[in-house]
Amino acid sequence: MLIGLCGGLCAGKHEVANYLVQEHSFQVLTMKTPAPELSIGAIHSKDDDSAFISRNGVPSSTVFDEHGRGAICFFSADDLLDYVTKRWRDRFITTDIRDERVLELLLCRPFFILVSVDAPVSVRWKRYKNRCEAQSLTAPTLEEFVLKSDVHMYHPTHGLASLVQRATIRLLNPTESITTLHTKLKELNLTNEERLRPTWDAYFMQIASLAAQRSNCMKRRVGAVVVREKRVISTGYNGTPRGLVNCNEGGCRRCNSGDISGIGLNTCFCLHAEENALLEAGKERVGGGAILYCDTCPCLTCSVKIVQVGISEVVYSQSYSMDTETSRVLSEGGVRLRQFCPPLDGLVNLCDLSD
Repeated sequence: MLIGLCGGLCAGKHEVANYLVQEHSFQVLTMKTPAPELSIGAIHSKDDDSAFISRNGVPSSTVFDEHGRGAICFFSADDLLDYVTKRWRDRFITTDIRDERVLELLLCRPFFILVSVDAPVSVRWKRYKNRCEAQSLTAPTLEEFVLKSDVHMYHPTHGLASLVQRATIRLLNPTESITTLHTKLKELNLTNEERLRPTWDAYFMQIASLAAQRSNCMKRRVGAVVVREKRVISTGYNGTPRGLVNCNEGGCRRCNSGDISGIGLNTCFCLHAEENALLEAGKERVGGGAILYCDTCPCLTCSVKIVQVGISEVVYSQSYSMDTETSRVLSEGGVRLRQFCPPLDGLVNLCDLSD
């Protein structure tokens, strides 16, 4: 596993790296690139992109030496990638991803994941001031820090904004306690291998979610996929039947009326995603051992049909108002029902975990 960390000034990325080194035996990797010039002060903090570069421009090899693990330095991203590829079962981390070319190179490998770290500007400014004071340096004004931070993120040639928006996990780190940060990171479990390569559940649920994007139903978008022996048999999404006016074009008066969930179902023209997937597959193609993946728990009506065609298991991601009745019908029909709960990704506020 190779984790790449990027983010704003004093966001906490090097503290995240420290945690992974100390608690999960990650090896730090660096690249021999010139340190960016600092426009305010001469502070070389652990959360500045120049943290791995000494004052004379020579890459440091003792950033995390308190545990006897020095950073391994490479002359290029290609060299770094070659080294990790031969040792892909080990754990590595780098904060030296600074441009799209390097990121594209790393994203080609199945052992890499990009994580960004950010924090409110007031919090990052306070951290920067504290580190300036610790080194007996003049602290910047808030305006000076904001200007430097903007250059760091939005400079037209070497700003990191384009990299941050491509991160699989975007950590929001407002805490002032390193102990709390480490506790929250432990709960998040960044080292979960499922983050690198989707499990079969994640893979098929993503297909179901993609199918949902084709939905034309005015009430909600739902997608489903029927799978047997890890192969897709059929997909479906909700909307009006073939040949009728699409729901989002006025084809279903019930969905377009704005009625609350569960009201006027007998007047609804829309086929559900599960129904479409089952109709597309047919009972003969479903066969034994088929699994239905859907991004929303099936309704009562669909659950009856699921039992009838011989589906053995239903996997869903989001709950629905009829979960209890659906569960009862599927249970009596011998169909297993379970909820898909993937590792957290996207924007994750570390302070929200377990709170």
